[in-house]
Amino acid sequence: MRTLNLGILAHVDAGKTSLTERLLFDTGIIDKLGSVDAGSTQTDSLELERQRGITIAAAVVSFTIGDVTVNLIDTPGHPDFIAEIERILQLLDAAVVVVSAVEGVQSQTRVLVRALRRLGIPFVFFINKVDRLGARYDEVLEDIASQLAVRPVAMSDVSNAGSSRLATVEAADIGSDPHFSRLCETLSANDEALLEDYVLDAERLTRQRLEQALADQVAKSLIHPAFAGAATRGLGIPALISAIETLLPSRQPNPDSPVSGTIFKIERGWGGEKLAYLYMASGTIGLRDDIETANGSAKVSSLQLFRDGRTDKVAQISAGQIAKVGGLPNARIGDWIGTGNSPCTLRHFAPPTLETRIRAMRPSENAALWLALGQLAEQDPLINLRANEETGDIYVSLYGEVQKEVIQATLLTEFGLDITFEESTVIYVERLAGTGSAVELIFKEPNPFLATVGLRVEPRPDGAGNSFALEVEVGQMPASFYRAVEEATFETLKEGLLGWQIIDCHVAMTAARQSSPASTAVDFRKLTPLVLASALLSAQTILCEPIEHFHIEIPATALAAVHSLLAKSGASMRRSLIDDGLARLEGTVSSSMIQAIQRQLPGLSAGAGVLDHAFDHYAPLSGLRHVRERTGANPFDRADYLRRTR
Repeated sequence: MRTLNLGILAHVDAGKTSLTERLLFDTGIIDKLGSVDAGSTQTDSLELERQRGITIAAAVVSFTIGDVTVNLIDTPGHPDFIAEIERILQLLDAAVVVVSAVEGVQSQTRVLVRALRRLGIPFVFFINKVDRLGARYDEVLEDIASQLAVRPVAMSDVSNAGSSRLATVEAADIGSDPHFSRLCETLSANDEALLEDYVLDAERLTRQRLEQALADQVAKSLIHPAFAGAATRGLGIPALISAIETLLPSRQPNPDSPVSGTIFKIERGWGGEKLAYLYMASGTIGLRDDIETANGSAKVSSLQLFRDGRTDKVAQISAGQIAKVGGLPNARIGDWIGTGNSPCTLRHFAPPTLETRIRAMRPSENAALWLALGQLAEQDPLINLRANEETGDIYVSLYGEVQKEVIQATLLTEFGLDITFEESTVIYVERLAGTGSAVELIFKEPNPFLATVGLRVEPRPDGAGNSFALEVEVGQMPASFYRAVEEATFETLKEGLLGWQIIDCHVAMTAARQSSPASTAVDFRKLTPLVLASALLSAQTILCEPIEHFHIEIPATALAAVHSLLAKSGASMRRSLIDDGLARLEGTVSSSMIQAIQRQLPGLSAGAGVLDHAFDHYAPLSGLRHVRERTGANPFDRADYLRRTR
């Protein structure tokens, strides 16, 4: 059997979960359709998901189409839960991007398509809700081509779009015009042989050859077929199911090769046991097997396999399958199991841009709150917990206000903790202004540790992330000493000169010496922050703020008032278009101003304004230097640091 890891991705409310439900129904996995509005869908299992009608956590369901086993992963559509989507992208063979025929291309659509293209993941479009009032199939196809910089290929014929009763969808006949000519022209742009035959002898281009060329170019992410339909009514679904089987690239995993796989989600079982969602890339594991993880060896205590729309307890799982695995107490999201090398898991979405202080309503529950948040952080590492050692204040990072509501409801229902949030504040970052270096020598004042550490820091390109390298002879000390320096380096970079995380920084270790057998890894771990702080002070840092890219749609009559609001907010305009009484504005603005714009937009547009926004980049901040409260010992204050570490 071939396997296909398929992601369903969309902007919130585009109909992604409804499409998942319809696919399960039409493939015979469920015998009754659930409803998002009624909270009865197969993949939205959390109580809060049912209440709000949105997907919060990724869900897995497996089914078979022909000779292909499809591991379908339903992901959140709301931008507040982009971290959940990021983890899923690492697993996907292909994706279906759902776009509403009414709202068209939206901010989250742009973010998702950019990430899919960057990763080279093949995908098709499903233009949903063609039966809704205001549906625009042909116009949305044009918007996809112009706004997403991709090459969509129309694979459906839609009649009476916008009519709930009369709308129909038929699969395009690629063997006859106009679809034959359009498809040949599109495919010929990437296939010289096909172009030659199309011009000189079109009869050579059989349906079978066109279908094969189409599948080949889809697999290479050169073109993206666009299907139309209405998931709630089942319109257009047969053609999409056929495309999943024949157009999207699947794989033939090897159950006899060495064990390897990825943990992409963590949840807790009824007894509090940690369950890891594991995708098996190769090999086979069974109950009570010892497997190698990022944190050492662990024994498998339970296996629950996703198949045929349910989870079954099994004795073993093999390559190409997804299962919940028990017995991995130290498992973390992103861990790679097995003896092979871990694949590259670079991040493709921006980190959270908001932070808030969280307090238990009853101070006596602060310790319980910290433990509960620790469990939530296992499920979403980008919550990024911080705690002040002296005051006990707890801070969490967020993508948006909806995420606050989810955390609050989860803590109350699952842990019985009533909590409150302070107002969210923007998370700034620091970038290096130049290059700096420092060294502290063993047995030489003022170094109190039995270690020599030399470090050089230098800026990296925007978005490159932090890195560490050794420029010393590796064999002169135990490997644990170098590892202690590297770990302490990344930990220290979390709080720079002003207390904010330093990003896009390269650190090189330029000097190392020990005194055997007296020196220990602790000496290197404690000395490294002091040396790194000196190097950073030498280089200096620039405070940067997050900038959002926004799209606003408003009645043309409100254009002047909204323009004035954007000007006062310091927005930079990129495009302004008026069409049929509707104004579309595009530009960038500081993240700190987004909430104010959201509050005022309804009043200025008589409630008709729509704002979409997503993180764009970091920019140097002029004016006040925002200083962040530190959570522990401060290596930039040597006396304070030594007092605390001793």
